[in-house]
Amino acid sequence: MSIYSMTAFANAESSHSWGRLCWEIRSVNHRYLEVNYKLPDTLRALEAPVRDQLRKRLNRGKVDIFLRLIESEDQDQKLSLNHKLLEELLHAGRELDARYGVSGELKASDVLQWPGVIMQSTADGDTMAKAALETFDKALSSMIDSRKREGDSLAALVEQRLDDIDLITTQLRKSMPQIIKAQSEKLQQKLAEFKEQLAEDRLEAEITLLAQKADVDEELDRLDTHVKEVRRILHKGGACGRRLDFLMQELNREANTLSSKAVVAESTQAAVELKVLIEQMREQIQNIE
Repeated sequence: MSIYSMTAFANAESSHSWGRLCWEIRSVNHRYLEVNYKLPDTLRALEAPVRDQLRKRLNRGKVDIFLRLIESEDQDQKLSLNHKLLEELLHAGRELDARYGVSGELKASDVLQWPGVIMQSTADGDTMAKAALETFDKALSSMIDSRKREGDSLAALVEQRLDDIDLITTQLRKSMPQIIKAQSEKLQQKLAEFKEQLAEDRLEAEITLLAQKADVDEELDRLDTHVKEVRRILHKGGACGRRLDFLMQELNREANTLSSKAVVAESTQAAVELKVLIEQMREQIQNIE
């Protein structure tokens, strides 16, 4: 499976004897799947089937969908009334009069000016809806392809930073024995003048304590484990953004512990570089579905 970004844009058009359909889809990152529509009144009924298509093919993202219907001027346009909307308007007028005493005659000109009451149609509604859904499917497929391309790029960027993390942890692991040895010698030198007052077992205890504080093998092991898990999830693909975001938190936790245990500039710098790389990955992962 592939990695998909939540950021994408796509459009699709189709021309017919009765006019032209123009779909536009925009998608950005979001915790859940949130869909907003802007459809012409004559095709408002498409919301449900469009929503069904989206839920089958998308998991997360804020998606804005626009449809324009440009009717052909060469076709004879027929005017028809939206009887359902008309009945609702008349019912609302009667309810205002009965419940609140707001009376007033509804004139035909007032009702006909209400958006959606008058519908212009040059083709059968079912025919237009079918054509619109077919065109929408093309736009949706194009957007998913775009999300995949962007997702592949995001995955590559994350992989590069994982490689950098591997390099840092490998170098630090190799350096730690020498770092601990150097710090132990430094401590011994500082305590040399107090050696007569300091018991031998106390001196050894202080050196052991320093070694334990500076020992970061456990943190490096956990960093390696988390990096391997991130790679596994990236290779598995699918909707994995939330899982990857959780792993970024775990990686950052280990980097912070590493920083708190730093006893020399080298390990401090390594911890800072790790946190920078983890933050860069986290920013990219925010866009992964």
